[in-house]
Amino acid sequence: MHGRIRPSVLRAQTASGCEHGNVDADELRRWCLAQIGAVEDFPFGPEHSVFKVGGKVFAISALDRAPLEVSVKCEPELALQLRHTYAAIRPGYHLNKRHWNTVTLDGSLPDQLVRDLVEDSYDLVVNALPARLRKQLRSRWRTGRGSSAG
Repeated sequence: MHGRIRPSVLRAQTASGCEHGNVDADELRRWCLAQIGAVEDFPFGPEHSVFKVGGKVFAISALDRAPLEVSVKCEPELALQLRHTYAAIRPGYHLNKRHWNTVTLDGSLPDQLVRDLVEDSYDLVVNALPARLRKQLRSRWRTGRGSSAG
């Protein structure tokens, strides 16, 4: 599940002809909610969408803000490498900067990289959940059921 993004992939995505700049708020929300057990919550007010699985946050975005940004959890070493590789990725805004990155969706990043960052964040959070919750999520994944209350 976890670990889609690796340093060699970063270089390949930067050099390849991947689509750039097509991620909008609706697509970002769809990607987040497509994760098994994902829910959208608004604990910081209606302007900040907080995407959770098992009650734990894996992505935060002010979907109405321009430029669109999303904060995602990341392995510490990879978080640093991403920040050095892409100007649009910086330490998490108002979050633990060792484990979170804030990504500006300004058209400079490959869309697949953004999607991978969201999915990796989700995977990191799921892998830290209690075994019982992980088992429930994985059984829902195997049966093909999508997101619902988590």
